[in-house]
Amino acid sequence: MLEPKKLKYRKHHRRRGNFAGVAQRGAELAYGSIGLKSQEICELTARQLEAARRAMTHSVQRGGKIWIRVFPHTPVTKKAAEVPMGAGKGSVEYYALVVRPGTMIFELDGLPEPAAREALRLAAHKLPFKSKIVVRHSAR
Repeated sequence: MLEPKKLKYRKHHRRRGNFAGVAQRGAELAYGSIGLKSQEICELTARQLEAARRAMTHSVQRGGKIWIRVFPHTPVTKKAAEVPMGAGKGSVEYYALVVRPGTMIFELDGLPEPAAREALRLAAHKLPFKSKIVVRHSAR
């Protein structure tokens, strides 16, 4: 699963009030010829990202090249059940990232388009937001 190797601070604010807007960067195909793009705002966890990656990798069966365009940097903390108020912030449970509409999540290359579409469709089912498959059309 993806998580940062090193952090300046172990616990962060999650910036939940900062969910508005569309993707400013990372919205275009940069590496592959076909990609999966988000359509909604959502908090994506490292587990969800890994589940989608595994579904996609299983589908392509060691063919093609896969790029993951996002990374879960933000630590999310949780306090244990029935802990009284006060006594500080909880321990880190998992890592997440905020996905805005238009963010490219995965990119694929080196596969026929039907196989790549199927792999991205399987990955999209594992993600907690609506997404669409975008294709780079070569200038003919």
